[in-house]
Amino acid sequence: MSHKHLSLLRSVFQDPPPANLHWREVESLLNHLGASIESSHGARFKVTLNGVSDFIHHPHHGSACTRDLVKQVREFIAHAGISPASYEAEKSE
Repeated sequence: MSHKHLSLLRSVFQDPPPANLHWREVESLLNHLGASIESSHGARFKVTLNGVSDFIHHPHHGSACTRDLVKQVREFIAHAGISPASYEAEKSE
């Protein structure tokens, strides 16, 4: 995993979540993790990662993700079995 994606993954798992993440960054991270992203109704996207699926809403105004959206993405990634620690352990091997 690139330094950029690992840094972004750490940001998603921060508490409180950051308010300066952009949708394109989050989408890039999800793609890098191996997620499939399919457009659904309106601003909704069906995201599937490691057999886990969820619907995520693209921000309507501007590209900045709300903290609630970042929390939803964090919970989705964690439910799919991914955390910053898992990639940091892989990096140190």
